[in-house]
Amino acid sequence: MKIILSRKGFDSAAGGVPSPILPTGELYSLPIPDELSPKQYQEINAGQHSLGALVNDLSRGRITPTHRAHLDPDLRYESIERRRGWRPLFGQASAAESHLRNTGVSDGDVFLFFGWFREVRQTAGRYCYVKGAPDQHIIFGWLQVERRMDSSCNLPSWAADHPHFDGDKKYPLNTIYTSTEKLTLRNIETHSAGAGAFNQYHESLCLTAAGQLRSRWRLPAWFHPGGKNSTLSYHGNLRRWLLQDDHVLLQSAGRGQEFVLDCDEYPEAIGWLGEIFECCE
Repeated sequence: MKIILSRKGFDSAAGGVPSPILPTGELYSLPIPDELSPKQYQEINAGQHSLGALVNDLSRGRITPTHRAHLDPDLRYESIERRRGWRPLFGQASAAESHLRNTGVSDGDVFLFFGWFREVRQTAGRYCYVKGAPDQHIIFGWLQVERRMDSSCNLPSWAADHPHFDGDKKYPLNTIYTSTEKLTLRNIETHSAGAGAFNQYHESLCLTAAGQLRSRWRLPAWFHPGGKNSTLSYHGNLRRWLLQDDHVLLQSAGRGQEFVLDCDEYPEAIGWLGEIFECCE
């Protein structure tokens, strides 16, 4: 089994602002703009909030409600109107998909989606960032792979609203990952679905170390690759890792979307994953 830390949502290049942590603690990853995608921001729900209003206010009008959104990963049933039989989906392509294939990502592996977040508030009916609130990398969702489908497959009709559905015309190595019905972690019993979004912020979801830039992560000490045959992909340079008692500080890679960890080499990862779901269920 492999765990993939998958960077998604607004970043400094696409979108340009953090996704919001709402005053209620709700997390909503802002999907990146994509003029070829089938859905506009104003057509996507964020719980009781309008995604169109969120992107318009937080980008100060640079991204409007009528801009088109790359809703991927697509994890929340209530985000848009669904076709019968819909299941959560994630699409990948090009160099990032090549990396997933080269590292052997397959059925049963688990994506943990993370992104750039900051606390927001509402003032006079508009969303704005809380002054002085930290920028953080936070895990906001997951998907356990049931099946990988490339553009040569006959994709199910319920996937037609996904931006990678007809992606063979746009993306090299276009691939869609469908989710399992239930999350299965070897010998650990969970009550979680095979894919979904974490509705509320919890400290176990935060990768960023307290008081550090968002790219500086605090992880359990067993993540350190010293003496191991593999490492979290893109993080093989030992100078990125600093052991400190029961944890390690990692200077995470600024480039790359998919960071793959082999649980056969790091068996503690299964328990760590189980603890996250136990805390957040």
